[in-house]
Amino acid sequence: MTFIISQACVDIKDGACTEVCPVDCIYEGGRMFYIHPDECVNCGLCRSICPVDAIRDEFDAEPTEAAYIVINKEFFEDKVTGWGSPQGWNHEYQTDQDHPVVAALPPQQASSEPPAIVKLADLVK
Repeated sequence: MTFIISQACVDIKDGACTEVCPVDCIYEGGRMFYIHPDECVNCGLCRSICPVDAIRDEFDAEPTEAAYIVINKEFFEDKVTGWGSPQGWNHEYQTDQDHPVVAALPPQQASSEPPAIVKLADLVK
């Protein structure tokens, strides 16, 4: 089990989650943060503090958020950053890059309402 960051983080990037993570497994991309699935120790501190409710246990992810299990994992692979497992965030592991699915999303604004969910199938047409 691990935690994932979902679409609700896109273009919001509050960053409170990074401040409480005891193992620094949350990394910053251009439009959102990503949790490294192998570095996360499943403590849940990030989830408890996220102001936009973007963090989920991968097993509790709604069907509309399930793609973010793969998105968080692939962010660290050669497909996107090629970072592998850096073993903890530092300034060297910060980028303006995003997973291609995230990069293709329309801009989002902070709102008191949940963000509109964009289906993965709609992005790959």
